[in-house]
Amino acid sequence: MKNTAVDPESATAPAMTAGVDKSNDRVQEMFRQIAPRYDAMNHLLSMNVDRYWRSRAVRTLALRPGVPVLDTCTGTGDLALAIAKQAPVGVDVIGSDFCNAMLDVARKKPVPEREEGAKPVEFVEADSQALPFDSDRFQCVTVAFGLRNVADTDLGLREMVRVCQPGGQVLILEFSRPTMPGLKQSYNFYFKHVLPRLGQLFARNDKSAYSYLPESVGQFPDGQALADRMVGAGMTGVSFTPLTFGVATIYLGTKPGDVNGAASS
Repeated sequence: MKNTAVDPESATAPAMTAGVDKSNDRVQEMFRQIAPRYDAMNHLLSMNVDRYWRSRAVRTLALRPGVPVLDTCTGTGDLALAIAKQAPVGVDVIGSDFCNAMLDVARKKPVPEREEGAKPVEFVEADSQALPFDSDRFQCVTVAFGLRNVADTDLGLREMVRVCQPGGQVLILEFSRPTMPGLKQSYNFYFKHVLPRLGQLFARNDKSAYSYLPESVGQFPDGQALADRMVGAGMTGVSFTPLTFGVATIYLGTKPGDVNGAASS
């Protein structure tokens, strides 16, 4: 697995390519329609590897007792619940998403078994481009497979940084595109031709949700390009680690400052 540090001097990423419709109304309605079968389809189409990716992401976090965590674009809450299961006592976990139908699914999931006194995950309806939280509140802010659905990627990144404490972590788990010869071609064929048909068959919707997936991944920056955007949003020490031959990638950055709350100039 590669872990590549980013030079802040190189953080001059180009603007996002126009094409796929990521308007709030379209994306919100799309996820409302597929919410009831979203988890089943994720596990089926990824052959359950998505569970491993989230587990790896949680192990990347350095959680401290008594300071809350935010998972944005939480969807049906899988990453938020995985964090809650591993978090120290006194770490409140909040999951936010702008699609209430997805949150309804999340709220019905079993509360993670934690030590006595721990609270269940709180799920809040919120737009990741305008988070309803005070600045410098969370020790880490995460997003799994949701950042590419935010209409304004850079605004979403800046909001994640804003609500993160100085010295805190910002973690992104997102699909990426394999570059290994052979795997690249097989992956592209599955992603563009097989996955949309299976998805539409088992999770019928009128928003072409499973055609949107490969289209949105294909137009979203990955690897160095996304790391550069994280630096442009104000993060330092940004690195990225490909998973499963580059099918997904964990990105990790730090908000400038120290854990006692002092922001650096």
